[in-house]
Amino acid sequence: MEQQNLPQQVILAAVAKGLTVATAESLTAGMVSAALATVPGASGALQGGVVSYQNKVKSSLLGVDEALMDRNGSVDADVARQMAEGARRALAADIAVATTGAAGPEPHGGKAVGTVYVGVATAAGSKAAEFSFSGDRAEIRQQACQAALAELLHAVDDASAGAP
Repeated sequence: MEQQNLPQQVILAAVAKGLTVATAESLTAGMVSAALATVPGASGALQGGVVSYQNKVKSSLLGVDEALMDRNGSVDADVARQMAEGARRALAADIAVATTGAAGPEPHGGKAVGTVYVGVATAAGSKAAEFSFSGDRAEIRQQACQAALAELLHAVDDASAGAP
């Protein structure tokens, strides 16, 4: 599958199945939703996105557990999962994807530069995947965006048409 076609593949698959999608983004700061919105017809599936760069936004808007972030930091699999759950809930979407990570140039909360978590939430539950990317800040953010789009496509492909 060609990386540059991921946003189109996500939108076409979601529209074909009657599914809506949403994003919650930290290190990618809106790149995932922007990529999806470049696709003609994106409004047939894309509900919206939340850029939650600060922890207080993650907790207040997305419902991420503050104690979890205090304990593990914001670059964490469970934080990514809860961000996706919160975006799905807040934006009334069938499927949501979330990104959190350390893009650099310095480690974040004890996590190495390039550590990225992508969370996905559906009606069936939520999960998170861990990635380790290399490159400069822009390259890590771009790789995180592509990983999020790929995870979102998998979730859309796995979802049932018209799933709640």
